[in-house]
Amino acid sequence: MSLSCVIVEDLQVAAEYTRKCCEKSGLLEVKGHFTNVADALTFLNANTVDLLFLDVEMPGATGFELLDQLGYTPKVILTTSKAEYAYDAFEYSVIDFLKKPFTYQRFSEALQKAVAKDNATAVAEATADDHIFIKSDGKLVRLNNDDILYIESMGDYVKFVTAEKKYITHNTIKALEEKVNKSSFMKVHRSYIVNLTKIDDIRENDLFIKGTEIPISKAHKQDVLKRLNII
Repeated sequence: MSLSCVIVEDLQVAAEYTRKCCEKSGLLEVKGHFTNVADALTFLNANTVDLLFLDVEMPGATGFELLDQLGYTPKVILTTSKAEYAYDAFEYSVIDFLKKPFTYQRFSEALQKAVAKDNATAVAEATADDHIFIKSDGKLVRLNNDDILYIESMGDYVKFVTAEKKYITHNTIKALEEKVNKSSFMKVHRSYIVNLTKIDDIRENDLFIKGTEIPISKAHKQDVLKRLNII
């Protein structure tokens, strides 16, 4: 198992030490190192990662401000030299708090907490309900996950598409991304969530489900390909 991670740290020496700890663990793939919140946000909002090693005090903005602006919630391990941030770390539900300078042993303990949470999330997703209820035409409608082909954004509404019928409900793609069963569904574009088991084929930057062409954004394409059973 390998977790993707990003290091957000303005001190080069501290960042290199964290990178070496990541490499030594054999469990982490470092996707990037950023010295400020603005650059980190640009990357993280375009690329989903599993784990974030985040310093608190950086030029221009704090690590907590990054978490406030991020479009999703990765697992976070804070790295800072000031113990007074521990309470704020608790408020943001971070995995662990590493006070600099930290040892590899302490780093490893924090990483094991992240791995344990990742495994727990996987189990929860695997055992999640196999259906959802949506409000459509003034009533609650049950949709089995296996019947849903894809979900399409329509501004402040979304359209659930099944092989038999289409349902429109007041919701957003962003909100649904957190609610659908992630073992079956994935956001592939700002306007689409698809049932991965229903994809018939992929051509360049589009996928096809029952003859419907759905765009795949550049930001999501690699993640989509990783989730498919490609041999």
